[in-house]
Formats: sequence, structure tokens, C-alpha cells
Amino acid sequence: MRDLIKKWNQLSLVKRIIVGLIIGIILALTAKEKAKVVIIFGSLFVGALKAVAPMLVFFLVMSAISQHKSGHKTNMKSILVLYLVGTFLAGLIAVIASFMFPVKITLPGGAGAENLTPPGGVVEVIKALLLNIVENPVKALYNANYIGILSWAVIIGIALRNAENSTKTMIANVSDALSEVVRLVINFAPLGIMGLVYESIATNGLQSLLSYGQLLILLVGTMFFVALVVNPIIVFLCIRKNPYPLVFKCLKESGITAFFTRSSAANIPVNMSLCERLGLDKDTYSVSIPLGATINMAGAAVTISVLALAAVNTLGIKVDIPTAFILSILSAVSACGASGVAGGSLLLIPLACSLFGIPNDIAMKVVGVGFIVGVIQDSCETALNSSTDVLFTAAAEFAKWRKEGKRY
Repeated sequence: MRDLIKKWNQLSLVKRIIVGLIIGIILALTAKEKAKVVIIFGSLFVGALKAVAPMLVFFLVMSAISQHKSGHKTNMKSILVLYLVGTFLAGLIAVIASFMFPVKITLPGGAGAENLTPPGGVVEVIKALLLNIVENPVKALYNANYIGILSWAVIIGIALRNAENSTKTMIANVSDALSEVVRLVINFAPLGIMGLVYESIATNGLQSLLSYGQLLILLVGTMFFVALVVNPIIVFLCIRKNPYPLVFKCLKESGITAFFTRSSAANIPVNMSLCERLGLDKDTYSVSIPLGATINMAGAAVTISVLALAAVNTLGIKVDIPTAFILSILSAVSACGASGVAGGSLLLIPLACSLFGIPNDIAMKVVGVGFIVGVIQDSCETALNSSTDVLFTAAAEFAKWRKEGKRY
């Protein structure tokens, strides 16, 4: 038994996750009722990641900024530009794909969306985002409001720059301890993924998705195009070498866990660990990763654009090129503020639909379609969003190394 555990631990985390994934699928298909106990593994794994992530981000950012040496440059400006450009291009590609492959959908009664209230406009989305910045720090930690956590960590970190070294060391020690906790939790990812994939297949099945097959193909196909074509082009322009080894590494080690947890927040510790293994600057990624989980939302931009234009096609509304371009910008801006709105990207679909004069009651039925296909759409969206956080952080860092003549 001890030798078996030793051999298991010698396998890479990705291989162990794949084993957990296969076991979860087998159990869901062959022992649907008898294996319900494995669901608890998925809940515990996601719960543990979500519990430790806010504290990890708070202490990592605060420690990095308080100990930041004057003259040491980070790549935050470059990363922020990559986040915004990537999200806009994703929205634009989604609009183009929707024009090339127009999809019509059957509008249900708004299943899953009855008790939700969408934002009234972009101003409301931005207002919610700004209010999150100044939220009470204790409340921000409790609610896992990463914009608020980031803002307070930055402010306190700056205030601690002139503090005693012993104080900075204590904060660094807490940060390191939380990182160790994260590594321990991530080691249980195979069990967590097994429980998550079992629950997903056993609870939802795939039958309800068949009637929306074309919509799902368009959504997932667009996200794959962004992940495997658009993002590699952006990365190549930064590092001037084959981007695919880095792209596939991020998709494999970040995208897989994000796909099953369906939470960018829960995947923050996974991304932090990957950045560390890539040898990136801790001062940079300790800020860029939680920031990316909030504003780097290429997958959300795709979802908003595709579903809004599916509603447009269903209702027979004609769309001109300028309006379609405005939709690309609107979906990008809305996606960046998605985390500040309860319901995420789906609740921003009525905002996009309003651009074409679609009534709110019909738009909420489109949101209902989003909930039906969400078991696949949300997983792919989160995988794209979260893996791109590491991808763009690494691309900016490698671009800096290239200019400095360093090997990477």
C-alpha cells in the first residue's frame, strides 16, 4: 500500500487529475446511485480552494507591495493591456463567428432566471465594480470580493513600506504558510475533479443539451478559436517565438481544473502555483492573477456576444456592421465588470440585447437558455478566462526577459 501511494505521488498532478476524471466518468455512467458519496469530494475541494483563496491573495499582494524594492519594475501595465486587448478581441471574434454561422434558439420560459435582476446599463455595471473597490475589507474577504481584496491589500501594502522589517517578515511568513496550505489542497485535486465530474454527469446528463447543440458548438468553437488561435498570436507578438508550448501548458495545468471547478476565484491558487513553477516575478503575478480573475474575461465576452446575436437572429432583427462593432466593445466592457454583478456573464446578456431593442422579458428567456447550456458553456468559459490569466502574465514577463537578453 505504501509503495502504491509512493508511485501515485510520483505521477504529475495532471496525470493524477486525468485518472480522477476517468474514474468520475465511469462511476457516473455505471454506478449513478451507489457512488453518490463521491460528490462530497468535489464540494470539499472547491470549498477549500474558495476558502483559502481570499486570504492568500490578500497576504500575497500585501507582502509583495510592502517589500517592493524601489527601482524594481513589474509588468502590470503590459499585462493590463493584454487583458483588455484579449477580452475585446474575444468579443469581436464572437460577433464575426455569429455572422458567419447564425444560430436561432428556442426560447424557454426563462428557466433558472426568474428571480434574477439584470443590471440596467453599463454605468450600473461600472458603478457596482467601483463600489466593490471600497467595500469594507473584512466584508470583502468574507464575500470573496477580489476587487475589494486587491484594493485594500495594495493600500495596506503601500502603508507598510516604512514598517519595521520584523512586521514585513511576519506578513511574508503568513503568505508562505498560506501558499503551503494551497499546495496541500491542490494535491487533492484528483479526488475533487472525480467528485465534480461525477456530479456534473449524474445530475445534469447530456440530454437537455441536445436541443441546443448548434448554439453550444458555436460557443465552444469560438472559445477554442480564441484559446488556440487568437491568444497564441497575441503571445507570439510578445515573445517572438513559438507560443504553443506555453499555451498548452496553461490550458493543461490551469484550464483543466478551472473547467471542473467553474470558478475563476477557486482557480487563483492553482494559477499562483503555476506562475511560481514558470519562474515568474512574484511581485507581478501576486497582483496580476487575482486581477485577471476579475477583469480578464474573454470567455464571458464570447458568451455575451454569441447569446445576444442568437436572440437577434431568432427575432429576425437586422444588424449593421457599426452596431456589431459596438456590441464587441459593449461585451468586452461588460465582461470586465461581470464579477461585480450577481449571476456573472449570463446576467449581462439583457444589457447586450438592449442594444438591439429586445425587451427585457425576452432577454431573460435568453438568460434561461444560458442556464440550460451552462454545464458546458460555463466550464469552457472559466477554463478560457482562468488559463489566459497565467498565459498573459507569462507572456509579459517573457517579453521583458527577451528585451533583457535572458533565456526562458
